[in-house]
Amino acid sequence: MTDTASSPSLVSSPAPQREERIGFLLVFLSALMWSFGGTIARFISVDDSWTVVFWRSVWAAAFLLCFMVWRDGWRGTLKLFRDMGLPGLAVGFCFATASTAFVVALAYTTVANILLMQAGVPLLAALFAWALFRERVTVSTWLAIAAVIAGVAIMVSESLDGAVSPIGDGLALLIAFMFSIATVITRRFSSVRMTPATCLGTILAAGFAASRASTFTVSAGDMGFLFAFGVVNLGLGLAFFATGARLIPAAIAALLGTFEPILGPIWVWLIHSEVPSGRTIIGGAVVVTALLVHIGLEFKRQTRPQRAGVTGVPSPN
Repeated sequence: MTDTASSPSLVSSPAPQREERIGFLLVFLSALMWSFGGTIARFISVDDSWTVVFWRSVWAAAFLLCFMVWRDGWRGTLKLFRDMGLPGLAVGFCFATASTAFVVALAYTTVANILLMQAGVPLLAALFAWALFRERVTVSTWLAIAAVIAGVAIMVSESLDGAVSPIGDGLALLIAFMFSIATVITRRFSSVRMTPATCLGTILAAGFAASRASTFTVSAGDMGFLFAFGVVNLGLGLAFFATGARLIPAAIAALLGTFEPILGPIWVWLIHSEVPSGRTIIGGAVVVTALLVHIGLEFKRQTRPQRAGVTGVPSPN
């Protein structure tokens, strides 16, 4: 019989590793849903941005509410809203601000500028998580963040003409700031279910847009695309993100979110026949390579056995 006390034992934690991998998948799926935004928006002919924000938010709120009622029942859904507390209110406010600012910013600045600002989300999330909660950020994560920012900068460099819109670029920066804060809060308060918080965010966005919209009347065709814009792009994306971001570090969740600006041009190319430029392809390749390498390293780290006593797991005696 082996004396386990005399030699270091190898300890594995399959349950947390499984949760982390589920978190990876869900956050990636959220980025996938969000990446359809530009493609869907190209089909919408509504001129008033606030009308688009209103209907997009209404459909997203309806989807999220139906999803929670289907999953938890009416009583369970009401309990989720009551239990989310201040962290949930903060996350709801952040998502309401970010989703509204995204649609409005498109009227003032280029998509390139917005994407460049969003490339800073992983860095902001990592800094906030470290400064506020001392969440450790590995060297490989910092390197991946730097590579992502460089890759997105290459992607949008052809579209940066030097024209600065204070309103548009300010809104783009606000999107990055709010999204990074929501990511950190979701991770920090992982015991709180944040799906009701995202639903609250869409309700807040719809209410604010309703006070600003010039009209609520849209054609049947536009309403169909607004339904997809709200349910698939925003609602389903928020549901995936709120569930997955609580399972993985904030910096990694934000990194996975950068798949959105990479996949977005691909859908526009395939559906609207807009061929991406050479720099877009090169920059996208840099970002995807950095993300895949980093994810591979994380999976390798998870499957590597750890010695007892090193990770805080006591040795049997």
